[in-house]
Amino acid sequence: MKKSLLVFSLLLQFVALGAFAQQTIRGKVIDSLTKESLPGAVITLKGAGISTSTTSDGNFSIKKQDGSNVLVISYIGYNRKEVVVPAGKTDLGQITLTSSSNTMDEVMIVANSIAIDRKTPVALSVVNSERIAEKGGQQEFPELLKSVPGIYATKGTGGGFGDSRINMRGFQSANIAVMINGIPVNDMEDGRVFWSNWAGLNDVTSSIQVQRGLGASKVAVPSLGGTVNIQTRTTDVKKGGFIYQGLGSYGFNKTTFSYSTGLTDKGWAFSAMGSRNVGDGYVNGLAYEAYSYFFNVSKIINDKHTLSLTGFGAPQYHASRFERFTLAYYQDAPQGNKFNPNYGILDGKEKTISGNYYHKPQVSLNHSWIIDQTSSLSTALYGSMGRGGNEFPNNASLFLNTRTGNKYTPVDIDALVDLNTAAQDGKAVAYLQSYRNDHVWGGLMSTYKKKLNDKIDLLGGVDLRQYKGIHYNSVRNLLGAEYVLEVYNGAPTTSRGAGNINNPINMAKTGDKIGFYYDGLVGWQGAFVQGEYSYGDLSAFISLSGSNTSYQRVDHFKYLDSDPARKSAKVNYFGYQTKGGANYNIDQHHNVFGNVGYFEKAPIFEAVFAGYQNKKNADAVSEKILSYELGYGYRSTKFSGNVNIYRTTWKDRSTVNPFYDQATQQFYTANLSGVDALHQGVEVDFKYSPVHFLTINGMLSVGDWKWDSNVPKAVITDVNGAPLAGGSIGPLYMKGLKVGDQPQTTLALGASFDVTEDLRIGADYNYFGRYYSSFVPTLITSENLVPWQVPSYSLVDVNAVFKFKFAGIKSSMFANVNNLLGTEYISDSNAQFNNGISDVNNASVYYGAGRTWTVGLKVNF
Repeated sequence: MKKSLLVFSLLLQFVALGAFAQQTIRGKVIDSLTKESLPGAVITLKGAGISTSTTSDGNFSIKKQDGSNVLVISYIGYNRKEVVVPAGKTDLGQITLTSSSNTMDEVMIVANSIAIDRKTPVALSVVNSERIAEKGGQQEFPELLKSVPGIYATKGTGGGFGDSRINMRGFQSANIAVMINGIPVNDMEDGRVFWSNWAGLNDVTSSIQVQRGLGASKVAVPSLGGTVNIQTRTTDVKKGGFIYQGLGSYGFNKTTFSYSTGLTDKGWAFSAMGSRNVGDGYVNGLAYEAYSYFFNVSKIINDKHTLSLTGFGAPQYHASRFERFTLAYYQDAPQGNKFNPNYGILDGKEKTISGNYYHKPQVSLNHSWIIDQTSSLSTALYGSMGRGGNEFPNNASLFLNTRTGNKYTPVDIDALVDLNTAAQDGKAVAYLQSYRNDHVWGGLMSTYKKKLNDKIDLLGGVDLRQYKGIHYNSVRNLLGAEYVLEVYNGAPTTSRGAGNINNPINMAKTGDKIGFYYDGLVGWQGAFVQGEYSYGDLSAFISLSGSNTSYQRVDHFKYLDSDPARKSAKVNYFGYQTKGGANYNIDQHHNVFGNVGYFEKAPIFEAVFAGYQNKKNADAVSEKILSYELGYGYRSTKFSGNVNIYRTTWKDRSTVNPFYDQATQQFYTANLSGVDALHQGVEVDFKYSPVHFLTINGMLSVGDWKWDSNVPKAVITDVNGAPLAGGSIGPLYMKGLKVGDQPQTTLALGASFDVTEDLRIGADYNYFGRYYSSFVPTLITSENLVPWQVPSYSLVDVNAVFKFKFAGIKSSMFANVNNLLGTEYISDSNAQFNNGISDVNNASVYYGAGRTWTVGLKVNF
């Protein structure tokens, strides 16, 4: 309660301070093509000798002067513009600048696959840097998108730092293309995105463009649900930087520093950013420590060539959870929904038994070349090297049953250390191990654009990638023991492997590999060609892309080093994508668009080599997707809105699930092929500014996502590829069941109110309904089994920002309260079936985060 009063008191102080603000001319400078804000543009009051510059979100304000009513707006690479300020008008709204002929702007648009409002025929939403700064607080990057139609974003499994997840139109992240500066970052083996690898994105993102459905990307990316295109900051034209310090609930403490040299006379520019973020987490025992860094070095060689080197990374360690419980279990816990069974006490201090550590630096070198007035070439060479994994106990049952008290107390890790040290031979009875998922990834993307005439553009390009995933288990913490003894016998186990045939008696120390060790080699060779037509109010495109995905598996433990079979044969899958669409601007207010696309893509790596073996799974076939969409848009000075209707069919989806066999009491791998799904729905969003100081936005998304086929059989294999007795189970009765893991009805309503020109307050309401539990398909072995529907819930967030000058230095204060009402809700649910019934009594769940608050101070210099 005291913390809430503190936040409320700060808001009142913001109002009091803002009351003294003077009236000024205000506006926002944007790019005429992309509609993105232009930070650092210079605004001069003609004849008065007074100038200012736009902020990071493109906004500006300048004091009025008698007799001066013309603004001169200039920005490097853009044509200068003069704007006459009408008498009595103080808010000029959006002011567009057009790029000059010698800039790289249009080329970079092609490279980054940016969609253009009222031109590109796709459904899109944009979150700019201003909203990121004001709404961020303790929210993780995907949560900034939770008010976008068709999106569900939550802190994810366990609620640990960086464990957030995002779903779009019923599709999980593995089927949502995520691109950073036009470079795909989805995992090459299974398509997933691990947001803890990108924990610093809040600090370096200039805008997020969400393209729902097919998207505008030219390359063949897994955009079943859509594309999240993240644009990081480039080198700032203006010299300077900022320092940010944030504090908040549950030990939140974040410090960020940023600096830019500005553009020198010799065409060089450099920007750098670094941050540290620590906290205890909302759930007990989920402490974290994370860092992030970013740099950009740019060189304008001449009016035709520009080079830009960008690098960023986010090394972090965070505690996590791996166990869900029923609602009744949480209700009986003294900690309530904050209960976490996966941490303990070691030497008097908290120590998790389930954590994650990772560092994935990525570096890209971009070259832009204006060949002549009608052609250009943009090329990006990039690479990343990921190192890290998770940690968890070797014997979960032993750890979870060794408590300092009852079942709701921490794990007594000290008692496990005593158990180890009492062993006469020094062999570990209890220890922590680590699944490592290291990788090396390199790629090249190049796009050529040729203007054939004033109506038609032709584009073509290549997308080349090479990836090596290095997967193994290792000893993480011996907990007082001398070694872990692993004896190879080739028998199936409950893990991915049975030890090392090349080292049958392995006395493993900290860091040594145990259990399994294999490499996943993935190659990608893609190319595309696209034609674009634009004349008057009509714009259209047609695109064709093709790619070859090659998979190869190298097993270092299951085969002798001398055995040629340790390296599998290379398996190739040819995929292609064809799509087209058109947008027609009926007049300056109304536009309509439509698009259609069909593509085939390779199954995931684990489906190709089912059961962790080097033999190709004959049932793994290319997945087939057909999607089409219709949209309508309205734009005016005060109101804008969109309506979209979509339908996507997904055939031959490849799915890999765990399967527990009661007879053998072992886990197996279930490979499902031929799974079909249907995703369709309608989305509405709007933005309304009745007066210049008030903006209201909202959206409604209603989906109908369901599985569209039964599965005749699921092939079951153990870790050595041996089939379960009988070889398969089935049929599985999935047809007609709702796709789980995301609410199918979402609604959002938000408002932003400028109390004064220096003080802004905002509020957001989000509703989530028709939320069905996810389920394991191998449990649906009889008809009429229906997964439990999660109760609907609503969340309210509020925020405020006050801008002021301290000793002549521009500064800002931020305040955020997320889940203001302290709503208790279920963010993730897995359906269980007891006697053929799935209900509230047997579903295993995670609760979402309760009320959190954050305050922050940003000082610019």
